[in-house]
Amino acid sequence: MPAAIPEPAPLVGRFIRLDPMTRDDIPGLFDAIAVPEVFAGGYGGGLARLPRDLEAFAGFVAGYYNRGSNQSFTIRIVGGDADGRIVGTSTLGDFDEVNEHAHLGWTAYSPRVWGSAVNAEAKLLLLGRVFGAGFGRVKIQADERNERSRAAISGIGATFEGLIRRDMRRADGSWRTTAQFSVIIDDWPAVRAGLEARLARQHGPVVPRLT
Repeated sequence: MPAAIPEPAPLVGRFIRLDPMTRDDIPGLFDAIAVPEVFAGGYGGGLARLPRDLEAFAGFVAGYYNRGSNQSFTIRIVGGDADGRIVGTSTLGDFDEVNEHAHLGWTAYSPRVWGSAVNAEAKLLLLGRVFGAGFGRVKIQADERNERSRAAISGIGATFEGLIRRDMRRADGSWRTTAQFSVIIDDWPAVRAGLEARLARQHGPVVPRLT
């Protein structure tokens, strides 16, 4: 079927739900991701762009998410004592309907849920949404320096395609080399099965770490 940009709508899984981002989500997102651990990995342009307070973060949100046809989601925990807590964000964007390309990116999670089921289920839901809309290739990227993010992308079954040198300027003025990965429609059955198997081994709701 021809690729068509999907309508923004909630995505609900066993451990998390992804809701189209609204301004009401900003305080929760600030608490979850406006921390040095997230920006030090290159998020948003790097540590030099870490918002200093809620007002600065609101300005960051206005310029970073939901640009053009991009669709940004707020990620919340489902179930347990932390039900409804905002723990991150991710975006589908850079849609090219003619070539059936899309980009899954702008992703950040609270360090309190790193290593949990959150990333696996977010990728399962988002990739399912975009492949279900007829797209055939999804790009996923990370700063070359961010070994944790690169390992997480590889861990979902994405294929490493190489390094894009001097790709974009970081907030501190240095130049980022981007590690580029992709999942294509031919890969999707195996990637989906791998993610579903990982999630099947998880028991109980996600419990954010205290520190």
